[in-house]
Amino acid sequence: MPRTLADGQRCRIHVLDVDTGEQRMVHESDQVLYEAPNWTADGAWLIINGDGHLFRLPATGGEPERIDLGDLPALNNDHVLGPDGHHIYVSADDGHIHRAPLTGGPATRITQHEDHLHFLHGVSPDGATLSYVGVERLADGTWMPPKVFAVPSQGGRRTQLTDGEHPDDGAEYSPDGRWIYFNSERGGTAPGHAQLFRMRPDGTGIEQLTDDERVNWFPHLSPDGERMAYVSFPPGTQGHPADREVILRLAAPDGAGIRDLVHLHGGQGTMNVNSWAPDSRHLAYVDYPIGG
Repeated sequence: MPRTLADGQRCRIHVLDVDTGEQRMVHESDQVLYEAPNWTADGAWLIINGDGHLFRLPATGGEPERIDLGDLPALNNDHVLGPDGHHIYVSADDGHIHRAPLTGGPATRITQHEDHLHFLHGVSPDGATLSYVGVERLADGTWMPPKVFAVPSQGGRRTQLTDGEHPDDGAEYSPDGRWIYFNSERGGTAPGHAQLFRMRPDGTGIEQLTDDERVNWFPHLSPDGERMAYVSFPPGTQGHPADREVILRLAAPDGAGIRDLVHLHGGQGTMNVNSWAPDSRHLAYVDYPIGG
């Protein structure tokens, strides 16, 4: 079921200038819980999800317009624009990844494995491959920890890129295609203690990028490849829940030079997908204040 706002809660979509700290609110709602903004290639629109649907919102502010994807099952907040600027890849409540025209229209299912839940996070710069987080169901009905997989964007055989007992998530390609960035509990000091990592697209050469007491999720590189933004949860957080006091942080692609950008009430939905503008200077994010 799509997430909804609590009584007295609001959803606010912001655009932040990471150089000056200036930010502006481009939409506020007390009716619909919108999540996970990303940008069209021309920088004119934000693509968001809410109530199980996709919407587009003028980046300068206004009212969201629903993108009609026909009879596609309800969507979650994992959606990534294709590098051609004309298609979007989405994860739906049927557990599969689909491709659809960005302007709306019938969608095509990409993934086929029924023993597997697929949570999309990245598209390679050449558009040929999707990186996603897969959760596999075993014969006894139990679920394995989430792992990073790749699959051709036109459909085909999946390739598992990470293994082991620790959960992995948020797998996204760097703009040059040389790395996949992700968060993982490997190397953590306690259950849930996710940190940021990167690896080569074939799953080799894993490097840890952050090592602190906070719980770090969803690394997103700017289009110019110069900066990394991510969501940092309080110590002891399990997973990436909603309604937490979180920090949006900025660092170099190798994890150096971490600094705080914004402290906010949010978490899940705030910045699950790559929320950088094409200019590599502006970020979109969502907060969910209660009261006030």
